Amino acid sequence: MWPFSRKGASGFSSSSTAQQVTDNIDATGLTAVVTGASSGIGTETTRVLALRGAHVIMGVRNMNAAKDVKEAILKEIPSAKVDAIELDLSSLDSVKKFASEFKSSGLPLNILINNAGIMACPFALSKDNIELQFATNHIGHFLLTSLLLDTMKNTANTTKKEGRIVNVSSEAHRFSYPGGIRFDKINDRSSYNNWRAYGQSKLANILHANELTRRLKEDGVNITANSLHPGAISTNLFRHNAAVNGLINVFGKFVLKNVQQGAATTCYVALHPQVKGISGKYFSDSNESKTTPHGTDADLAKRLWDFSMNLIK
Repeated sequence: MWPFSRKGASGFSSSSTAQQVTDNIDATGLTAVVTGASSGIGTETTRVLALRGAHVIMGVRNMNAAKDVKEAILKEIPSAKVDAIELDLSSLDSVKKFASEFKSSGLPLNILINNAGIMACPFALSKDNIELQFATNHIGHFLLTSLLLDTMKNTANTTKKEGRIVNVSSEAHRFSYPGGIRFDKINDRSSYNNWRAYGQSKLANILHANELTRRLKEDGVNITANSLHPGAISTNLFRHNAAVNGLINVFGKFVLKNVQQGAATTCYVALHPQVKGISGKYFSDSNESKTTPHGTDADLAKRLWDFSMNLIK
């Protein structure tokens, strides 16, 4: 299906690749953090940002996998600047340790890509007793963004270059629980639904970017925050669902994006001049797109912010 996809206003479509959407863009001098960079679209995002000249810090759970990714990128792009710091987003302590290590490096920070995620896993609690999908996909990134924001603000002020925060969400946000976010039942095992819980965490990614936008504008800071749907991609995200995983292995190449196409919207939102000054928007197929009414609910976004702040205290 992808060869026949239609181009949107940006000039790109669902079949555009990360390299195509960043063609002729020079990211030299920029520093980016990419979470979940040791597999799938996180790896491709890292590769393409490095290809365009950015210094990429990979936030990864598996440091051995990160070493392999770094070696593969350097083999292809000898001039690439890629480093890795250990990061487990399901652990608030690990997020704090990552942020502390990054800040100790003295590096600037222009781009933060909150990419890592888990999908539709069985009910479990994180080390901090938060439902695992909500903890990993939203709370970990919420804390990470909070801890790195001052560095991003300083970088934007010093370099006079726009900072960009990119939250990788999903169209699955459409299938969250009724009401959007179940504030009073985040950890309720009896009514847990693995797919709805995933949708809830992805809706949270959108609301996080929206409320962040409001606060950054209020502060007059030159940093944008957007969210996106990367597309349905054949990656290891489906590992918790054997039936879906089996179908994807058989039919995936005919109906799903490949990883190069899957990383396109992330790289577009992170680097493209067309996105300059745009904030609080949701993108799909490297074009602006629409969310559900929950996704643009400012009161829900504020409530989620306060709820999240309480969880990370």
